Amino acid sequence: MAAAGVVAGISSCNSANQPKEKTTPPDKLSSITVDVIPISVKQREARIEKAQRLLTQQKMEALVLDCGTSLEYFTGISWGPSERTMVAVIPAKGSVKYICPGFEEARLREQIRIEKEVYAWQEDESPYKLIAGIFKDAGILSGNIAIEEQLRFFIVDGIKKEAPHLNYVSGTPVTMPCRIIKSAAELALMQKANDITVAAIKVGISQLKEGMLPAELSSIVNAAHEQLGGDPDFALCLFGEASAFPHGTTQPRKLQKGDIVLMDCGCKVQGYCSDITRTIVFGAEPTKRQQQIWDLEHQAQSAGFAAAKIGTACEAVDAAARKVIINAGFGPGYQLPGLPHRTGHGIGMDGHEWGNMVKGNQQLLEPGMCFSIEPTISIVGEFGVRFEDCVYMTASGPKWFSQPAKSIHEAFE
Repeated sequence: MAAAGVVAGISSCNSANQPKEKTTPPDKLSSITVDVIPISVKQREARIEKAQRLLTQQKMEALVLDCGTSLEYFTGISWGPSERTMVAVIPAKGSVKYICPGFEEARLREQIRIEKEVYAWQEDESPYKLIAGIFKDAGILSGNIAIEEQLRFFIVDGIKKEAPHLNYVSGTPVTMPCRIIKSAAELALMQKANDITVAAIKVGISQLKEGMLPAELSSIVNAAHEQLGGDPDFALCLFGEASAFPHGTTQPRKLQKGDIVLMDCGCKVQGYCSDITRTIVFGAEPTKRQQQIWDLEHQAQSAGFAAAKIGTACEAVDAAARKVIINAGFGPGYQLPGLPHRTGHGIGMDGHEWGNMVKGNQQLLEPGMCFSIEPTISIVGEFGVRFEDCVYMTASGPKWFSQPAKSIHEAFE
């Protein structure tokens, strides 16, 4: 799958010393999502069938899904969580059941594409009695009920009180194997999200100017995401010393010439995420120190990529990238200056999913797994450098969704 940039143009950056990125002016952007193919009902039905097979293999009688990502993954329903219980039950055998507030039933039915069994509860009634009744009607009188990881405690507690004879266990052995392996359709949506973020970051770089605040740059990137057809998710922009803090700081600074600029950005397309980080130097030639750390970061990311092989444990990616940084005199471990966090995280419908590239994770890499490779080098009091690009595993190894930075002057190929 190609991961080339999708926006071409002739505008350039505001300073002769800024990275030269080919980009379309912000006022000329338009959506590039006309060719997007949403996940079909048939594909979601196949996901439910897989979940039911896993439930049977794991000796579980049903899976309970709360509002959130897994509900959308299996059913296509997007529903905001509230204090009013709305869940779906996928039994090991039989059809999906939906439980919702009575006054929301019509709104829920608008979204339902798989099965039609809705159990509505009124404001003075217990949704948990309904759920217990669903178990009983399905012949589930004993055994294990799988609780997906996002199910909130008050719902679990309510179900337990109404059906104390059942055993409640983690649903991760069902949801993780389903969601961690992406189909070709999912990869295509993630590729589109990455293409949009590549273009949005290019726009952000082209609009850098002395004296701007990080929030101004974030707004530019998010606006570009939206104009290009993505759903803006985040745009973390850090200048100078603040770039040493992986998730930012409460002390924003105005952009100055010679500053490191770190941009960590992402969007969604049909619910699927991108996550890309670039680090450049604004308005001046990089110092020797900036160039050395930039080069070291590039080597560490490349080492992580090289270590990602089918059948290799996830932790090997972290070990390979971290070794480059430690061998250069940083760390060791998570100590600063150095790499203070894991080298990567799984990604899909959530920005952070299963499949972390971290010490101790013995999970083996398989085709279809997607994750970031982002070995930050943080030097508090000076600056930080991070490159983040995501990969998807194929039978022949990893493939980039976005090509790594070419040089300190060229953030993209």
